Amino acid sequence: QVQLVESGGGLVQAGGSLRVSCAASGRTFSRYGMGWFRQVPGKEREFVAAIGWSGETRYYADSVKGRFTISRDNAKNTVYLEMNSLKPEDTAVYYCAAETHWGIATILLNDYDYWGQGTQVTVSS
Repeated sequence: QVQLVESGGGLVQAGGSLRVSCAASGRTFSRYGMGWFRQVPGKEREFVAAIGWSGETRYYADSVKGRFTISRDNAKNTVYLEMNSLKPEDTAVYYCAAETHWGIATILLNDYDYWGQGTQVTVSS
């Protein structure tokens, strides 16, 4: 079992920045692929960013490319999402997820095995 706990969400003005974190349990975090997804009421969960086990492979949704940065600190069992130039349309619950079978960076929701409970990010105009 892998436990994922997001933190760092909150209220920020448009144009501002926020960093959300995801702390993972387990001794094999360094071999997991990790991803960030977001969801608003009435919509499907959508891909935001992903990072492979080594950190060398990273994917971003077109909507956040150039503004968001995914990173990981395997020594701390933590993955981060740095969000810059935030827009009101970025408002969502942000979820982290772990892909534990291959350690890949993947944009596909169904590839992920474990999910956190989410952290709310609200961007005001």
